[in-house]
Amino acid sequence: MSFEVSLTGREQELVDIARAFTAAEITPNAGTWEHERIYPRDTQLAAAAAGLGGVLVPKEDGGEDVSHTGACRIFEELASGCMPFTFSMVVHNNFANSLARNGTAQQKQKFLPDLIACRKIGAFLLTEPGMGSDAQAVSCMARPDGDGWVLDGEKAWISSASHAGVLSIYAQTDPEKGWRGIMCFVIEAERDGVHRVGPYAMAGGHALGTGGFRFEGVRLTRDDVLLEQEAAFKGAMGGIDSARFFVGAMCTGMVNAALTRSLEYVATRPAFGQTVGDFQGIQWMLADVATDIEAMRLLTYSAADTWDKGGNASMAAAHAKKFATRAALTRLTDCMQVMGANGFKIDEVAARHFSSAKMCQFMDGTTEIQNVVIARGLQKQARG
Repeated sequence: MSFEVSLTGREQELVDIARAFTAAEITPNAGTWEHERIYPRDTQLAAAAAGLGGVLVPKEDGGEDVSHTGACRIFEELASGCMPFTFSMVVHNNFANSLARNGTAQQKQKFLPDLIACRKIGAFLLTEPGMGSDAQAVSCMARPDGDGWVLDGEKAWISSASHAGVLSIYAQTDPEKGWRGIMCFVIEAERDGVHRVGPYAMAGGHALGTGGFRFEGVRLTRDDVLLEQEAAFKGAMGGIDSARFFVGAMCTGMVNAALTRSLEYVATRPAFGQTVGDFQGIQWMLADVATDIEAMRLLTYSAADTWDKGGNASMAAAHAKKFATRAALTRLTDCMQVMGANGFKIDEVAARHFSSAKMCQFMDGTTEIQNVVIARGLQKQARG
């Protein structure tokens, strides 16, 4: 990569580990995971054994405490092999980080060791069947009952729903307060009244284990509270901001892997007495792919750097996700095109990543929601 970020020695070591892990454990198996709709639990355990299960968690809690910039580089490498697997690790790492920084001593002692080791996978439960991108429209209800609450409702489009063992659940506790009435609870998935829904049959991305949960009379106590009213929704929005530039990093990894493969292919494929790569039209298509990779990286790592320096990264993250997801879909198509019909084979890198790129356009707010965030930011700037 011609653009590189500044990392600590340990962060660079973890990036190198992620690159080697991808080559050995992810890329050779990604096609099988998709074709057979496998959720790769064993590979998650292996990733944790390599040090990738708690990269954002503070060292005093057993994690690596890498910057969000460093985490972007790790996820970029992993996604070059398989985006769905990588996004399961993104959500899991964000979950563990939130628990480490917001949880009680009892909660951290109970959950963090298993999360960092990936013995249990964490899931972030905000989206519901009827709410779509309106994150405030939480109808899953935690009704006050004595010293605790009773939870009823349903969550949808949850990453790792098929296998998650620990859940952070955003539920409404006081509808009159709107988003300020939302609280976040952390519980084990096997609690009475918790039912898994799915996994969903989708156009791709089955290694993510996407599905939902239904709650019927689940009893919650004060010990289950992770984030109180007001803090819960703000925490969720902050987590989504970081997830957006992580999506940018994953898109970068996918397109870069596809470009590498395309360059190899056109350099050796004969056509009309020369190679495909000798034609200027092909060269220029791949040059455009390379330009967009550079732009994806710059937007993504600018947003991560803003976050790491304590700035408001909402607009920067929205720019990164919007551009990277659009560019990924277009440039993966280009990488397929320069390979002719062979580029359409599902075992080829670009074809394998194609549905994942489309999936990225829905994650953590659609492209249209990114425009809402950007437009609001522009209006705020104009007002001074």
